[in-house]
Amino acid sequence: MPGAIAMIIALLLFPVVALMGSAVLAALLGSVLNKDAEVRNEGSELLDLNV
Repeated sequence: MPGAIAMIIALLLFPVVALMGSAVLAALLGSVLNKDAEVRNEGSELLDLNV
C-alpha cells in the first residue's frame, strides 16, 4: 500500500517538476543567447530598433 501511494505521488509530481524545470532552462537559454546576440552585434543600428 505505501508503494502505491508513493507511485501516485510520483506520477502527480513528475509532470509539474519536468515542466517547471524546462521552463527555467528555456528562460536561462534565452537570456544567455540574447546577451550573446547583443555582444556580437554591438554597434549595429538594428539594436536600436529592437525593443
